[in-house]
Amino acid sequence: MTATEPARAAQPTVIDPSLLGEGCPTRRLLRLVGDKWTPIVLYCLSAGECRFGELHRLIPDISKKVLTQVLRKLEADGLVLRTINAGNVPTTTYRLTEAGHRLHEPVAMLCRWAEQNADVLAGYEPR
Repeated sequence: MTATEPARAAQPTVIDPSLLGEGCPTRRLLRLVGDKWTPIVLYCLSAGECRFGELHRLIPDISKKVLTQVLRKLEADGLVLRTINAGNVPTTTYRLTEAGHRLHEPVAMLCRWAEQNADVLAGYEPR
């Protein structure tokens, strides 16, 4: 504890060992969304259906190849639905599935935490 942190009441932490096993839902979730781009793509799609180019403009730092890989992974995992719209100029749109929408709030919470704790993250460098 530093001088600027408020004192916290000592509470024992109870860890449920079933949440730590290799096949547990928590680990599967972290493997699913624990990469650099997946949470950002999910967050962008939470606003509604998007075409590939629109998504790429929303996330300019991601390459088209990586965005394609992330979208394919999310589609295979059942979080994103890809729709090919026939017409004179066929278009492809992406939107969250029901499971993807249920995942939005936890992802949004992480985004809010990051914004509220920008000072903590300012010195972070991946190792």
